[in-house]
Amino acid sequence: MSKPNFTGTYHMVEQENMDSYLGALDINFALRKIVCLLKPTKEITHDPSTGAMRIRTLTTFKNFNMDFTIGKEFTEDLGPVDGRTCQTTVNWDGANLVCVQRGEKEGRGWTHWLEGNKLHLEMRVQGVVAKQVFKKAE
Repeated sequence: MSKPNFTGTYHMVEQENMDSYLGALDINFALRKIVCLLKPTKEITHDPSTGAMRIRTLTTFKNFNMDFTIGKEFTEDLGPVDGRTCQTTVNWDGANLVCVQRGEKEGRGWTHWLEGNKLHLEMRVQGVVAKQVFKKAE
């Protein structure tokens, strides 16, 4: 089965449990409240032939870029998120992209998958799960 191409621009339409997730990352109360009000846009470029991927998360507050090759471990600078670095690997699990972030926080990572014109994101850390859903721009 061929892997999906995630390339596109997606706007957030749903979010749940973000405050608890950010709390598990030791983000202070005031910043958590600001982040929970943001409506991020994700710009994804994906070359299925090489596995190269760039995920840009854009908000009016902060932007975050993640450049990687699927299946290759890299050092990820999460400074814009929580000031940490970790060893990150993104792999396929069927049609899902699964990220494992090894570092100070146990069980940290995320899963992306597509359902029709929606991009789903499940973020995990220390047993806390947050979810976001993005709709692809027309």
